[in-house]
Amino acid sequence: MNAVPSQSAFQRLRPPSAKTLTVSIRLAVSGLVLATILLTAATSSLVWWRTAESISRQLASTINEQIVAAVRKEVSAIVDEARAAHTAGRTLFLQNVLDTREADKREFVFLSQLQSQATISWVAFGWPDGSFFAAHKLGDGHLEMMEISKTDHVGQRRIDEYQVIPGDIEFETRRFEPTDFRVTEQDWFKTAMEAKGPQWFAVVDHPIGPRPSIAFAGPIDVYQERQGVLAIVIEYTRLSRFLAQLEVGRTGTAFILGAGDELIAAPDEDADELRPAHSRIDMLPLARMALTLAGNEGRKEAWRRRLTLDGAAYEVALTPLPFTGWSLATVIPEAEFLGPVEATLRRLIIGLAVGALLAALLSAMLARSVIAAPLARVVGEIRHVESFALDQVRRHPSRLAEISSLSGAIAEMAQGLSAFRKFIPADLVRSLLRQGVEAKPGGSIQELTVMFIDVAGFTGLSERMGDRVVPLLSRYLDIASEVIVAHGGTIDKFIGDAVMAFWGAPTAQPEHALLCCRAALACRQAIAAAGVRDDQGHPLQIRIGINSGRMLVGNVGSELRLNYTVIGDAVNVASRLEGANKLYETQILVGAETKRLVEEAMIAREIDCVAVYGKTEGLAVYELIAPLTGEVSPAWIAQYEEGLLKYRKRNFSGAIRCFEAVLHERPHDRPTELMLDRCKLLEQTGADNKWLPVATLQSK
Repeated sequence: MNAVPSQSAFQRLRPPSAKTLTVSIRLAVSGLVLATILLTAATSSLVWWRTAESISRQLASTINEQIVAAVRKEVSAIVDEARAAHTAGRTLFLQNVLDTREADKREFVFLSQLQSQATISWVAFGWPDGSFFAAHKLGDGHLEMMEISKTDHVGQRRIDEYQVIPGDIEFETRRFEPTDFRVTEQDWFKTAMEAKGPQWFAVVDHPIGPRPSIAFAGPIDVYQERQGVLAIVIEYTRLSRFLAQLEVGRTGTAFILGAGDELIAAPDEDADELRPAHSRIDMLPLARMALTLAGNEGRKEAWRRRLTLDGAAYEVALTPLPFTGWSLATVIPEAEFLGPVEATLRRLIIGLAVGALLAALLSAMLARSVIAAPLARVVGEIRHVESFALDQVRRHPSRLAEISSLSGAIAEMAQGLSAFRKFIPADLVRSLLRQGVEAKPGGSIQELTVMFIDVAGFTGLSERMGDRVVPLLSRYLDIASEVIVAHGGTIDKFIGDAVMAFWGAPTAQPEHALLCCRAALACRQAIAAAGVRDDQGHPLQIRIGINSGRMLVGNVGSELRLNYTVIGDAVNVASRLEGANKLYETQILVGAETKRLVEEAMIAREIDCVAVYGKTEGLAVYELIAPLTGEVSPAWIAQYEEGLLKYRKRNFSGAIRCFEAVLHERPHDRPTELMLDRCKLLEQTGADNKWLPVATLQSK
């Protein structure tokens, strides 16, 4: 494992010394306060003559912004509620939950929509045969249901009236009235019947008479047959009632204007579906004047101007609303703000000056006791960290949360660095600290997976390139390290061009073998994709050995220097498997236990039975091919393994035919070529009784 950075390495982090002017916090804070006093006095003198006008406009702008925000929110809510109500009704019809002719359910749904959506005035449905059904809100206390049946002459309108009680409605009366209302003659109905989807309409005529409103109406199709039109209607009186709730100064007002200069709504707290709006419109000429002056600009973006009417000045603002063609006009008399502004501003400046003087006197004392002294102690602890005297670091409480947090963070950093001196990399240290692993020799036997990676032909490569091999090696190690860490691996050490990593510790990983195999395939792919090439322009080739089994994992070393690593026979086998790639000209070889653990997720073929260097018994060796994406492995793998089975049963001629079939499908497959040559030789020379189908590796 790499050594921990030395004390001198931390010292190199110091910025270069330079002679710079420094001041104390006490002096800096006092100077800042005094400078603020001088700047405030100078600024107040320069802008005094414009103060009244700027404050007036600022106050008017603030009030206007608040009103605009409220109105835009309300209009957006109205639009969204209408769309939501239409979508809900349309869905019920489309899904056959509700039939258009099913009166009881239809009444229940329409009444529920009115009760749940405060801004909706009507929920109506019209049929192509002239029938019409609607739920209508009568202010806040009553609702009515009306139905006009199909008729060719002046017909009747059935009206059921309900009283709204908390959480429910109560039937009151039923009556019949003559009506000449024909839904099929309404422009909104005729347009919606021909449309593909819902849209907004301006509506005036209703069964109860003219009521200016907007309607979100669209066709209802069931089983590709047009049933009629569903409409959600909002009467303008609801908007007038909302505007009355806004405070536009003490005497100002607000209007909603439509296309041209049509008045949509003006404040009236009593307006609802029963009572038409009777608004104060003495300032309406100013709003219409603003629309004329603003032109198209006022329809697209916010516009504000100072206008006069009958000798009085007003602040008039226009703002587009989230409904096509609508604008909000606010009109505020300037006289509301100019009166008390001068006196208030003078008192404010005097108070500011007095406060600044007092603050200047207090700042020097507070800066020293509350900021400077605690910071000096914290700086002392940072010096301990810089010199790596971590045992001397102490936590210093402070009345300032930031300084207290900084002191605590430094103390915790010192504690972390104490462990960091014995462990590396940092991610491993953090993981060990989270699990409470003490920094002392020790370990345990666990089921893990270990991987070795190195560069094919690195010895010759390093001899040819000399010190120029370092950038190439660094790039390769960077790619391999990133892939290993991304797949949850723990990098044990770098040994020249080799990387040793393991899975399953210090954090338990039930799928350690699968994660390791995925990392191996990803390393091969990442290095190829990065286009890493040697000095001769050839793509860099890597060899990987993987093995799973019980091994010792823990802190190995002395009290002065520890290495969190794995050791054991299973680790040695992984190292030998990496070297065995050279004989078989493969890239990734895995042991039998690894293959068993990943056989449901990975494609692998058994290459041979080998006796690795230092062992006499044979071990099954598998080549990792790719992730298993289907239910069956490629046919050539089965052909190869059949040949391997015949080879082990001394049926060399049958094995030769199998291996030749594999080469026909995969020419130049080196493991197949080796087995074919071996079978041909044995067929010629014969195999005695002591012959075993085990290949002995003669090197590490």
